[in-house]
Amino acid sequence: MALTSCTEQLVVELAAHECKALLRIARASIQHGLASDRPLELEVAQLAGRLGERRASFVSVYHRTELRGCVGNLQASLPLANDVARNAYHAASQDRRFQPLTATELSSSSIEVAVLSAPQPIEFESEADLHRRLVPHEDGVILAGENSRATFLPKVWEKLPQPADFIRELKRKAGLPADYWSDSLRFARYRATSFSDA
Repeated sequence: MALTSCTEQLVVELAAHECKALLRIARASIQHGLASDRPLELEVAQLAGRLGERRASFVSVYHRTELRGCVGNLQASLPLANDVARNAYHAASQDRRFQPLTATELSSSSIEVAVLSAPQPIEFESEADLHRRLVPHEDGVILAGENSRATFLPKVWEKLPQPADFIRELKRKAGLPADYWSDSLRFARYRATSFSDA
């Protein structure tokens, strides 16, 4: 999503300069991590506006068009700027699915930040009812079972536009069979404000 879209239909209202600041912080944290093996730490007293509020975020790093890391939090525990800085560092260097990003690759990489709303439980009576209650392209979804937990950001709807497919693959991500169902499964939804420096 282009940077200019970060002021349109937001769940968490961010000014354009705050979007740009978060993208700069994410990139600076990756650069800092390449030099020091730790994320950039920002002084809370210096964080103005939404950047200093406790918010959950995800950061995705793409080298050219290939995903090279995606790390985030579903619950807010840090000021947004620090959450983005930590997630950017971990996405670039600690996501075990990918090789760590190198300094050479960083210059041709793009960063996407998603700022999340607080998760809300979804009430449903069956798996079919769950599918009907989802809002494609808007809902991020969390699956929680006794020993399973996984989430898909709203962006995943681009690849899985049908609710049944979306939930089937979310179950697989959680380590469950695609056709698994139990009344013990719980689902929650959140929305994400996403913007990129691509």
